[in-house]
Amino acid sequence: MDFNQLRQFLTLTQTLHFHRAAELCHVSPSTLSRCIQQLETELGTELFTRDNRSVALTQAGVLLAEFAREALQQWDVLKDNVQLSATNLRGALSLYCSVTASYSFLYDILSDFREQHPLIEIKLHTGDPALALERVMAGNEDVAIAARQEVMPQEIDFKRIVYSPLVLIQPLRPAWPQDEPRDTKEYWQTFSYIVSERGVARERLDAWFRQNQITPKIYAQVAGHEAIVSMVSLGLGVGLVPQIVLANSPLAARVQPHPIQPEFKPYEVGLCVLTKRLKSPIVRLFGSRSNRSEVVYSTLNGRVSRMNFGSRKSAAINAANIASPVRRPK
Repeated sequence: MDFNQLRQFLTLTQTLHFHRAAELCHVSPSTLSRCIQQLETELGTELFTRDNRSVALTQAGVLLAEFAREALQQWDVLKDNVQLSATNLRGALSLYCSVTASYSFLYDILSDFREQHPLIEIKLHTGDPALALERVMAGNEDVAIAARQEVMPQEIDFKRIVYSPLVLIQPLRPAWPQDEPRDTKEYWQTFSYIVSERGVARERLDAWFRQNQITPKIYAQVAGHEAIVSMVSLGLGVGLVPQIVLANSPLAARVQPHPIQPEFKPYEVGLCVLTKRLKSPIVRLFGSRSNRSEVVYSTLNGRVSRMNFGSRKSAAINAANIASPVRRPK
């Protein structure tokens, strides 16, 4: 058993598909199959159940996956610590975030980090932010940018970098009759809602529905806040999104805040990492670079002046009723 075999095994546990896992590992399916067979022979048990339609982990496979993640993480920490005495730190950092995070404040964090540590490889993966914590806890990522949950897992270390209100948005030109807004149960039940499949914003919206005894008409459930802005801009309903998403959306000019804004607990976004991974110098360095300042989003009208995260350069953007980042030193 070696680290390469363990990496190939973990890839298969994530995809549960031999051909896809082989492509990700840059080996042939037959090579991957032989690797799994060697592990099974060495352990004396099956790691996967296979048939013509599916692949699934056995209980032994689950145990080996836990061992493999721990062993590979400890190996990475050892390599990082050995390199601390070297002039230039080398290694890799796996990072998961939403599309919005990748082209907003993350750009400046990564640019700064890469300038200081050019030999550290950044492996950036983007997707639904609701999956971020799961990926970190499963050992698939070193760091994730995610929203702070009401109750955070004990094994997760959270460092806030963005503080953003949640805003209820509607199309710029709503197709429904523009009656006088009324903050009543009957009024809110007249709308169709575009909601996230899951995540912090969805949980807070559902809690608001329950608290006010509202039976919502759910038009669509989507993965990611960017998709909510897109569907609302098409006139399909209203939706709840963090203002950081609205501020960075190319469709911001096609939506507007609803005239009545229910009170929702603000959305906190930060770096999430397994506490035990803080032993890694690379992970600690990345966390320290992102701790230089905090970005706060607030609602403004008209011309909005933006100060880039980690930069002194400002850029003016034209927007109506969107969010503008305001730097608040720690």
